[in-house]
Amino acid sequence: MNHEQPIIVGLDIGTTKIAAIAGRKNEYGKLEILGFGRANSNGVKHGQVLNIDETIKAIQVALDNCYASNPNLEISEVYVGIAGHHIKSLQTRGDIVRQNTEDEITRREIDQLIADQYKTYIPAGDQIIDVIPQEFTVDNFQNIPNPIGYGGVKVGANFHIITGDKNAIRNINRAVEKSNLHTKDLVLQPLASAAAVMGQEDLEAGVAIVDIGGGTTDLAVFYEGILKHTAVIPFGGENITNDIKTGLGVLKTQAEQMKVQFGSALSNEAKANAYITIPGLRGMPAKEISVKNLANIIQARMSEIMDFVTYHLKQVGLDNRALNGGIVMTGGGSQLRHLIQLTEYVTGLNARIGFPTEHLAAGHIEELAKPTYSTCIGLILKGYSDYEHNRKQFDKGFLKMEVPDNLRKASVQQEEELLQDSELAQQARVRNRKGMKDFWGKFKDGIIDLFKEEEDHAL
Repeated sequence: MNHEQPIIVGLDIGTTKIAAIAGRKNEYGKLEILGFGRANSNGVKHGQVLNIDETIKAIQVALDNCYASNPNLEISEVYVGIAGHHIKSLQTRGDIVRQNTEDEITRREIDQLIADQYKTYIPAGDQIIDVIPQEFTVDNFQNIPNPIGYGGVKVGANFHIITGDKNAIRNINRAVEKSNLHTKDLVLQPLASAAAVMGQEDLEAGVAIVDIGGGTTDLAVFYEGILKHTAVIPFGGENITNDIKTGLGVLKTQAEQMKVQFGSALSNEAKANAYITIPGLRGMPAKEISVKNLANIIQARMSEIMDFVTYHLKQVGLDNRALNGGIVMTGGGSQLRHLIQLTEYVTGLNARIGFPTEHLAAGHIEELAKPTYSTCIGLILKGYSDYEHNRKQFDKGFLKMEVPDNLRKASVQQEEELLQDSELAQQARVRNRKGMKDFWGKFKDGIIDLFKEEEDHAL
């Protein structure tokens, strides 16, 4: 275990669940999970915190469960995901003419260029969550990934600016702060999920990460190593459950159960003569429900979600097979049967499921490898990127702590045996350093301090 690293906690405040995961990188650059708790979420709709009290209760339950999994943990700061259909993104362009053209371009000048973008005009009621440089130009040279060290008169960049509704952001911060936690940073959920399920090859090949959550479907599109587009589509697994409830006249809990146990995203794949028997309510006769009808309902809503994905890909000109890495689906909703086939049919791109195992150490319990936890694990990775690039202050008195047995698989020797050989270990370290180092490096600090408005202190 690498005790010279901080323990970082991701808090995913979702529509169906709230998850808190504490992790630390081991000596091979992989995440070891030191604490894990989840709770059912109430008070969040379509990814937005509507009822602060209900959300605080759910955060407390998730935290209690996290402490139950590892009583030695101390959690005070968290990286929090943000989604919701109020999230918008826009493209801007910024340039600066340099004072000392004899000198090489410095990090300070690039930081200034990025800081200037926070003055971009956006509609009242919104605020900027993140400014992400895409590619830089120096004088007449284009498509420069990192201009530091270049010489030139004028340096500029195209930027991807992500904005959100001020009240929605304030609600998240209040819920977190009233749970006696401090928000270290707010991170756009599709970017967190992308970090968890994506490798360096995906970034270069070009992929669309589609995170199908309970209340929203989050999209992040990468092409030639650059974040091209982000979007939050206001439909998710809850909408499918509600469609089943309404369409088949059953209770919500029954609808959810049927979706998970018998649901399919392709009605052609459902058996025509198969039925599910649902007990009648209060002496009413039992109901026979056709598996084919169930699949028809799921397919209709899933096709609609994938049509949105196609629409967004068209907007950025990446719909016609330009994405060699295809579509990577993650999130709880990605576990629906036959979803890969439906996605490939609707979008015309190859599809696969993305599991957050890309950066996890071997030997963790199966539960943590589910696509449901991609956002949460991506939030920890964002924290590590901040730590490794000195973007935020971290306590230096790191706790000594081992992975608790309840979060460890029975045999944890696989990775250790593989990496016993010091040469292999050295290679693994180098690989992980190279790996996704640039991923979060492209994304500047969220300006969390803007949210700490005076009136919050008065409350």
